[in-house]
Amino acid sequence: MRFRLLAAASLALLLAACGGGGGVDDTPPPAQALPRPNPQPTPPTLNCSPAGIAAAAQSVWPTVCMLTSSGEIVIELYDTEAPITVANFLRYVNTQFYTSTLIHRVDRNFVIQGGGFTSGQVRKAAGFAPIQLEDNTRLSNRRGTIAMARTSEPNSADSQFFFNIADNAFLDGSAQQRGYAIFGQIISGLPVMDAINTLPVYVYGDPATTADKRPQTEVLVYWMRRL
Repeated sequence: MRFRLLAAASLALLLAACGGGGGVDDTPPPAQALPRPNPQPTPPTLNCSPAGIAAAAQSVWPTVCMLTSSGEIVIELYDTEAPITVANFLRYVNTQFYTSTLIHRVDRNFVIQGGGFTSGQVRKAAGFAPIQLEDNTRLSNRRGTIAMARTSEPNSADSQFFFNIADNAFLDGSAQQRGYAIFGQIISGLPVMDAINTLPVYVYGDPATTADKRPQTEVLVYWMRRL
């Protein structure tokens, strides 16, 4: 399976196994590395909570409410800083692409990643063409931000995203290395992100280089809605 962001101690390793560079392994994983289906496949609600709506109402930016099997996250989107990236993300949100997808990767204290797989680790084909990388902004991959996952090709991001669990400024762009496009920030639900970060995972492949760190029980994204 191809994953778009490698958990690594350096940006060079990060780019090496994200679905487009060296280190990618398409060998089918063993059955024991497949997460268990989530015991609650049906969303408990189809509406954002009053607290989530209140948080969104205080933002001057476009906002999205995201319900996962671990709880609700509300994100504000910085469309003046990353207009291409935000427009792309909202296209996926507005077409309900993210409904019944997974947070398919939990790299403890680094990132959690979603937007590209459905139950059973089935790859979901992106609905739109890859976008231009917007990594030259004032934004940084700090704790609680959301950014686009991509391959080693800079302009390859499509539907997959990740949340930064920690301050990961080394993922920002520089004169020497292209970075990862930050386009928003969690404004409600940071404890939900932290709860997902602590879930037990399967590590498939070489622990030093693998990009495949799957929750042992699937973490569902039930839906996303623009508020």
